[in-house]
Amino acid sequence: MTFCDENDIEIIKKDLRYLELLGKQYPSIASASTEIINLQAILNLPKSTEHFISDIHGEYESFTHMLKNASGVIKRKIDDIFGNSLRESEKCNLATLVYYPAEKLDLIKATEEDLADWYKITLYRLIELCRMVSSKYTRSKVRKTLPSDFAYIIEELLHEQEGINNKHEYYQGIINAIIDLDRAPEFIIAISNVIQKLVVDRLHIIGDIYDRGPGAEIIMEELIKHHSVDIQWGNHDILWMGAAAGSEACMCNVLRISLRYANLNTIEDGYGINLLPLATFAMEFYENDPCKSFTPRNIYKKISARDSALLAKMHKAIAVIQFKLEGQIIKKHAEFGMDDRLLLEKIDYEKGIVEVYGKTYTLNDKNFPTIDPKNPYKLTPQEEDLVAKLKRSFLKSEKLQRHIRFMYSKGNMYLIYNSNLLYHSCIPLNEDGSFKELAIGNKKYKGKELLDRFDSIAREAYFYKDNPKKKRFALDMMWYLWCGPNSPEFGKLKMTTFERYFIDDNLTHKETRNHYYKYRDNETIFKNILREFNLNPDTSHIINGHIPVKTKEGESPIKANGRLLVIDGGFCKAYQPETGIAGYTLIYNSYGLLLTSHEPFESIRKAIEEEKDILSSTVILEHVVSRKRVEDTDIGQEIKKQVKDLEMLLIAYRKGLLKENN
Repeated sequence: MTFCDENDIEIIKKDLRYLELLGKQYPSIASASTEIINLQAILNLPKSTEHFISDIHGEYESFTHMLKNASGVIKRKIDDIFGNSLRESEKCNLATLVYYPAEKLDLIKATEEDLADWYKITLYRLIELCRMVSSKYTRSKVRKTLPSDFAYIIEELLHEQEGINNKHEYYQGIINAIIDLDRAPEFIIAISNVIQKLVVDRLHIIGDIYDRGPGAEIIMEELIKHHSVDIQWGNHDILWMGAAAGSEACMCNVLRISLRYANLNTIEDGYGINLLPLATFAMEFYENDPCKSFTPRNIYKKISARDSALLAKMHKAIAVIQFKLEGQIIKKHAEFGMDDRLLLEKIDYEKGIVEVYGKTYTLNDKNFPTIDPKNPYKLTPQEEDLVAKLKRSFLKSEKLQRHIRFMYSKGNMYLIYNSNLLYHSCIPLNEDGSFKELAIGNKKYKGKELLDRFDSIAREAYFYKDNPKKKRFALDMMWYLWCGPNSPEFGKLKMTTFERYFIDDNLTHKETRNHYYKYRDNETIFKNILREFNLNPDTSHIINGHIPVKTKEGESPIKANGRLLVIDGGFCKAYQPETGIAGYTLIYNSYGLLLTSHEPFESIRKAIEEEKDILSSTVILEHVVSRKRVEDTDIGQEIKKQVKDLEMLLIAYRKGLLKENN
């Protein structure tokens, strides 16, 4: 241990007021010394495990299972402990029990002949597994994760010492008592939950929890219950955050995407948003319109022809309102540079044609009953009334607001954690690879400053109450973050939503990406990005998602010579035909980085009943010779500062600058 220079008393005198406050917590030489010893011991523990997941898109079953199996970490721990001493079927059975203890126990009780014997064997195995996953933590931290009903018992069993004969019968007695008192099921559930908590210390979500899949609100509830999580906002998350804050344009985009995927579970059942006004409006204005371009994609559930027809009309109705509201924002903000998206005014409504970038196209749908060709961006009175009703539903949804507040409390535009830079999409770049500047107000921003400014604006959009003008600007910026040409969340020059609906020529559907994506295999560029965020370019990594990795075409998620790791591999079912897999996840433990690719997950029911885990393949990206310790982490740096402060306190006591208070 290295103590402060005791001759540098002047520095200690300057900090004396702070040391007086610290002395209230550690009032004596003995207490300060004990804390230094404890902290030094923690610094030498192995680094805890981090779990990275990106682009979940409402796929709650796959996400729930990934969370429970920790991307295969629990199964690997079982293999490490039991090796060839257990059959593969027994390992799968034990793993499934840890993932879904209550549900699996119900099946086992119905089929197992000698339940008491099964309990005894299983309890010993679970205790052994729990002992291993808890070994990298202090007893104090493990104790905090234990359920109150079984805290003492689990702690005793975890610290059983082999070879002490007089204790063997004691531990065996505990196990027998648990079984005899019919508490084995509750104990199994409790210790399985402890294993799940301890196997991963920190969960990182690299954006896009919302849209497409049917259970974003279920995922949010799981995240709220998680013991340690952070979220880097994705463009789809920003869209929902904007809608919950009161952006009408964001709200219309949210509804349009939900209708496109025939997924109203989250909207109606999850958040209680009333879509009856939209259905009534759509039937009134689009009753005889087939709305062919707006037929929902039937990915998540089968829907009847009648329901599909209604959803198509609602889909078109909200899309037209969206284009109007977006046009109003673009006209109000010339600085957004999005005049090319003002397409409603480029339509010849009599001929049914539209001019896009100097070329004329025939519209595949010429029915626009609510658009005034002379003022195409003006809402009709009925549309204004509808938007007001829908907005009230979003603002008054208690569950949605609770989830979005959690998104703000745990989220950021980016995060620096243990020498890794986490963000969802990109850092806007110029054609030559330099940082792209964007003017916001009277100042220009780029690189890290740009993301910091957008982070601040996102919070202003939700939390501003007393300044309507600033709030409206922030709300419009939330929409810009969703689809603006220099948005670090969007990462493209334009969003061709209008063209995809109304023009058959696929060339008009193309969305050109920011130059960032051209450079994703350029190590020099990504080292520059790491330097911009004050990270060591030779040892740090950038981890993001957003653009699915086309694995079936041979694309690798490892880019820029390992400086960039892209972990969007197709979690969302809508992307899986394109990617060929069902997502990448990343594990960072004391031995290094592990990248895991996953096959499509069938269902939680099959995982429980048939023990069908997600089939995964793991690649070791980096393996250190010497295990990383807590002292090598961000938390370790904080602990070192605490140790330094306590060393100064000791000197203050020993030099008589402060008096002990025993």
